[in-house]
Amino acid sequence: MAPVWLNALGAAAAFCSMASFTPQILKIWREKDAASVSLRMWLLTVTGFVLWTAYGVMLGSWPVAAANAVCLVLSGIVLGLKWRFSGT
Repeated sequence: MAPVWLNALGAAAAFCSMASFTPQILKIWREKDAASVSLRMWLLTVTGFVLWTAYGVMLGSWPVAAANAVCLVLSGIVLGLKWRFSGT
């Protein structure tokens, strides 16, 4: 079993990763503009989170799967807002 500090480090990293999407989502929503958001970058990001989530599920590592599933949803929201507000 991992030491408590190691689990705390992982939890903090997961929280930061999940929270990092919030400012972008809020900015796009408030301004109703996503022209400066790179479509290719977000497609790659969403694909990466799909793969990380699958990896976590296949390993049976639910913390990895859950954290990446949340990131997948949030990055998917950014991608959806990109399509909605930039006409791409």
